[in-house]
Amino acid sequence: MSRSNPPPSARDVILGRVREALRSVAPLPHMRSQAAVSAAAAGPGGLTILPAEAARPWLPDGGETLGEQVGILIGNLEKLRAQVHCTLDLEAAADLVATMARDRGWKQVAWHDHPAVAPVASRLPCESHRVDESGFEKNRLEACDAGITTCDAAVAQTGSIVVSSATCGGRGLSILPHVHVVLVPIDRVVGTLADALDQMRERHAGRMPSMVSFITGPSRTGDIERILVLGAHGPKELIVIIVG
Repeated sequence: MSRSNPPPSARDVILGRVREALRSVAPLPHMRSQAAVSAAAAGPGGLTILPAEAARPWLPDGGETLGEQVGILIGNLEKLRAQVHCTLDLEAAADLVATMARDRGWKQVAWHDHPAVAPVASRLPCESHRVDESGFEKNRLEACDAGITTCDAAVAQTGSIVVSSATCGGRGLSILPHVHVVLVPIDRVVGTLADALDQMRERHAGRMPSMVSFITGPSRTGDIERILVLGAHGPKELIVIIVG
């Protein structure tokens, strides 16, 4: 007497679908380089419409020129309740942050030892705490009034600030202090998310940092009765200083 095979489990069904999907060649998203475009077009079946072209009509505008991108970025950041400042150079940015620290009564500020941050941190009128990728002290970072980092990119399209373990000294500095101050060199302003990812791949020579995070405004939640609360799971304030 033969036994009928038991029905597949939910796990087997899911893994079977994953294996089936992996057998189908799919184009990489956000292809920017001509080499990637040519390779995709020449691949199995070819491509008549590239992913970026297909998605563009449905995505927010990121601007074509740097001036347009900066304007859109500032507008989106303000809609997200971030504070935005523009300075001519790092010296002016250092003056601005020093004044901010005095006016707000900051007692301790954490910062990442990065060429775009160190000149600003050196002018702080209060105690400072340097953070690097080797690790951080959770309690000390939480006790800081603010944390200063740079970024990998600032995306006009969404008003997002892209940080990584390489640009903010690991994983804690952009999350634990009450205020996050981001120094954005003007050449890191890009139009779209695709531009940001492409720029990161080029800058890091294809070896992406262990952590990449997209910060879109201050930390917030609307879980309780749809009431927006800032600072729920991270910094309550996001201060963006565009340098250049």
